[in-house]
Amino acid sequence: MPKAANPDPFPSTLWRLWDQCRPYRLHLAGSVALAFLSTPFALLVPLPLKLVVDNVLTHQPAPAWLERYLPSAWLRSNTNLLASAISFLLLLGLVMQLQVLASWMLQTYTGEKLVHDFRARLFWHVQRLRLSFYDRSGTADVAYRIQHDAPAIQTAIVQGILPFVTAVFSFAGVAWVTCKMDLPLALIALSVSPALVYLSRSASLKVHDGWHRVKELDSSAMSVLTEVLSAVRLVKAFGRESDEDERFATRSSQRVDGQMRLALTQAVYYCLTALLITFGTAAALWVGTRHVQAGLLSVGDLLVVMAYMTQLYEPLRTMSNKIPEVQASLVSLERAFALLDEVPETLSSAGRPIHRVSGRIEFQNVAFAYHNQRRVLDHISFEIEPGTKVGVLGPTGSGKSTLLSLLTRFYEPAEGSILLDGIDIRELRLRDLRDQFGIVPQDPVLFNCSIAENIAFSTPDVSQETIVAAAVAAHADQFIQLLPEGYETQVGDRGCCLSGGERQRIAIARAFLKNAPILILDEPTSAVDSKTEAAVISALDALLRGRTSFMIAHRLSTLERCDLLLHFDSGEIKVISDDVKMYLRRLARAQGFHFEEPPPARLRPDIFIAAPSDSSTAFAD
Repeated sequence: MPKAANPDPFPSTLWRLWDQCRPYRLHLAGSVALAFLSTPFALLVPLPLKLVVDNVLTHQPAPAWLERYLPSAWLRSNTNLLASAISFLLLLGLVMQLQVLASWMLQTYTGEKLVHDFRARLFWHVQRLRLSFYDRSGTADVAYRIQHDAPAIQTAIVQGILPFVTAVFSFAGVAWVTCKMDLPLALIALSVSPALVYLSRSASLKVHDGWHRVKELDSSAMSVLTEVLSAVRLVKAFGRESDEDERFATRSSQRVDGQMRLALTQAVYYCLTALLITFGTAAALWVGTRHVQAGLLSVGDLLVVMAYMTQLYEPLRTMSNKIPEVQASLVSLERAFALLDEVPETLSSAGRPIHRVSGRIEFQNVAFAYHNQRRVLDHISFEIEPGTKVGVLGPTGSGKSTLLSLLTRFYEPAEGSILLDGIDIRELRLRDLRDQFGIVPQDPVLFNCSIAENIAFSTPDVSQETIVAAAVAAHADQFIQLLPEGYETQVGDRGCCLSGGERQRIAIARAFLKNAPILILDEPTSAVDSKTEAAVISALDALLRGRTSFMIAHRLSTLERCDLLLHFDSGEIKVISDDVKMYLRRLARAQGFHFEEPPPARLRPDIFIAAPSDSSTAFAD
């Protein structure tokens, strides 16, 4: 995904951040209100020390404001004054800790809910992006943005914006009190503020660019990790562990280098900030001591003012540091929001609604190419009548799978149009269009759940009896029954607990269960032996009856039951033949093979009923 071209994305990112946080505005307001309480509490902390120094140790009279809360007789005793100061300090500490606890709990809850909602929104969105987006960007980077970039919304709010806002009000409160006590001293302390603002601004720009590079390198390393783990059997089979170790280490080392450069920039900034604050503190101490010597301040007042100096510089330090620190979160949010900027497919109300189609399909001069490369399909035209079993044949890369991807609108044709029952499929509601297709992919995809859940993936509310009937039809029931937990057996990650043939039969059962009027079978028997292939093909005969179907296969025997054959070569239809058996025999002889029809399998005649006219299940009870 390209980096945003906006040279200063900070305002737009903050606006989008606020829009994402809007449902929790009351929670955020409560967090800010609790944080604001820390300012008056912090202003009260030096008062017990002033009371001890000026009234207990030097025996001066108690301040007038204290006489409004305690009896005069009580205040005449130094011991009572000391006890009052210590009691006030302990009570203030308890109240401050209760405020911290309440603020921490509310901020944690709000932050976790923000992360949950943001991740859910991103996941919802990326599932509806076109396949061309994943061809361009890959899945590892998308996963990184959802899992690792999305939590930045919590960091930006809880550890960035809320502390910054609180620091602003704390700074204003402490500065006002300090100015009331000694204006020249306060102005000297505040003189370092412009330099801190300049430093934070310049550092934030450098840190922002640095975090972009680090995040890209981090995502690149995760891409290697995901790729290797998903193909770990192949890596082991070829003994490539050491090479993949080196590839991952190289990407990770690049990330370390970027992180160190970033750390150096931040360290230099923090050092300069600390030096400026130290200079301001030293100047304030010099002037304050001169004011005590001149009789303008008491020793207790100087201690209070210096304590306020510390409290003045702490929010100033927080404001200065948060601007560069929050850049990591802002960069992550920019990357996450970039996902939301990708235009999704329109699955819901847009388009013309359809129910169950008859299955008449027409390709009119259709052309397609992947990302401006050479054309995979070059002006293809043909017409399929309802209920026709179409065999699709051709060498690898000739456009067979692309043809069917266009039919389901996984991709859009560059030229021409595709009609379904006489209607251009681009005019149809996309969800309704895809409901018309049952698909068995070349590489069976199973989810890490039970066999029953995998079979019922397209129709999760069906009964167990219907699931079993689909498995029987796909010749999967026999091996499922031999498993320790039967249909409740967990198949593992990507179905790793099953063999290739077992995974393929589960995928076929899933297509049976959907009972769609159009079937797409991409190498449905590629992972089964010849005997099982004959049984599965015979089972498919019953399911395909009355339905339009497309079957891609390299095994010629798999295609011999088709009514029509499309032979592709280099993106063009080389032959369209309705005498399928004769053409396959000629093709087999030309390639030096002997073509044999698979023997018929013995099947129960009551497994299937004829293709229904509505969307009810095709399996008999």
